Amino acid sequence: MTMAAVGELGLAELAAALAAGQIGSVEATTAALDRIEASQPTLNAFRVVVRERALADAAAADRRLAAGERLPLLGVPIAIKDDTDLAGTPTAFGCGGDFPAKTEDAESVRRLRAAGAVIVGKTNTCELGQLPFTSGDAFGHTRNPWSAEHTPGGSSGGSAAAVAAGLVPAALGSDGAGSVRIPSAWNNLVGIKPQRGRISTWPLAEAFEGLTVNGPLARTVADAALLLDAAAGPHPGDKHVPRALRVSEAVGRDPGRLRIALSLRIPFTATRTALDPEVAARVHALADTLRGLGHEVTTADVDYGVLLGASFLPRSMVGIRHALDRLPGAAVDPRTRHNALLGRVLGPALFAARAAEPLLRMRIGAIYDRFDVVLSPTTATPPPGVTEIDGIGTMATDALITAACPYTWPWNVLGWPSVNVPAGFTAAGLPVGAQLMGPANSEELLVSVAAQLESELKWYEQRPAPWWLEHPAA
Repeated sequence: MTMAAVGELGLAELAAALAAGQIGSVEATTAALDRIEASQPTLNAFRVVVRERALADAAAADRRLAAGERLPLLGVPIAIKDDTDLAGTPTAFGCGGDFPAKTEDAESVRRLRAAGAVIVGKTNTCELGQLPFTSGDAFGHTRNPWSAEHTPGGSSGGSAAAVAAGLVPAALGSDGAGSVRIPSAWNNLVGIKPQRGRISTWPLAEAFEGLTVNGPLARTVADAALLLDAAAGPHPGDKHVPRALRVSEAVGRDPGRLRIALSLRIPFTATRTALDPEVAARVHALADTLRGLGHEVTTADVDYGVLLGASFLPRSMVGIRHALDRLPGAAVDPRTRHNALLGRVLGPALFAARAAEPLLRMRIGAIYDRFDVVLSPTTATPPPGVTEIDGIGTMATDALITAACPYTWPWNVLGWPSVNVPAGFTAAGLPVGAQLMGPANSEELLVSVAAQLESELKWYEQRPAPWWLEHPAA
């Protein structure tokens, strides 16, 4: 297959082609690496590329395939995010500086390798995953495959850009306030924020005081579910271990006639926010599609309350402080230093913030007494310009990111699953998304609904024009 043809295949399609002998892993991995190299000066999706090791792993996968061995991802090239340990490489988490190479893979990477995956590299993320932008002094700007002038989102923006551009068929990201769902929305991708603990965060027993989970980004629901199942599972040191699920088995399963709440209310924020009319229109259109599929969709807002934000802020800021403490000598933006200092100040509030979680689950979870699923916008706006975050102060940054992305963070406080599904495009051709939100351990239900929507809307058929292979950086 040509480099371009390999880039068109999804995760399951490429795994099937490898198992059938239609393509070899070295061939597929070389094609992925060549596309990454060609796109890097313009798209800038990767922080680390491990060409030599990836090709050695691919050659080993070809030998295993030839011997008749079969695993879910045997020989398939995928990417992980630069907050995840990959043995032999540093984990800079978007920061500048010289950091030692890790000696062991993270548990999620270990499981991906056990499923046969070939890891080709680590994708860019903003400093410590704080922003819905993927840029920083350490690596520059990662750009959106749908528009070079716009951000792919963040903080898993490198993973989203890599998948949307066809550099890899799927990638792993992480989500502490929407960092899988936001870039998925802004890149026409499916992004799953699973139940807390579904994918291990080890060597951390939990990440960002329980806010952050790992999750997949892919072009289809089946591919996202396949990657989730491959990466899922606990490490003995994990603080959170939900009951085991096989999420990919829910793809194609009839969810039945569901009661779905359409909630457009923005959770309480300290800064001014509003839902963009184009985003609202696309979410309403998605609700109409669900009605056409036989579901009962009713406008009913989630009762978020004020306490939710008071719980989120100490946990997130303390998480930033701890993440920066694990990177001695890191060169970071003054806004990162400010947030780490705020985390030190808010440390005494952490116990109360975490103790509030059961009460918040009861309050917000009351909506599931009347509904099976909640549908809401993933973001309040289309993707901002790629440089809009540059050179502004802390207060202006907070106002910008809150105005663009006020919808996703509550489910990180609760630890519950949520799935971004593509909701179409603005008049300017920019992707937007909506999230299907469920109670604890509801990934199977959410995936079955997402797959039902996908069968109707076929969002995976729309691909961006490959400007990143044709033009110099903007």
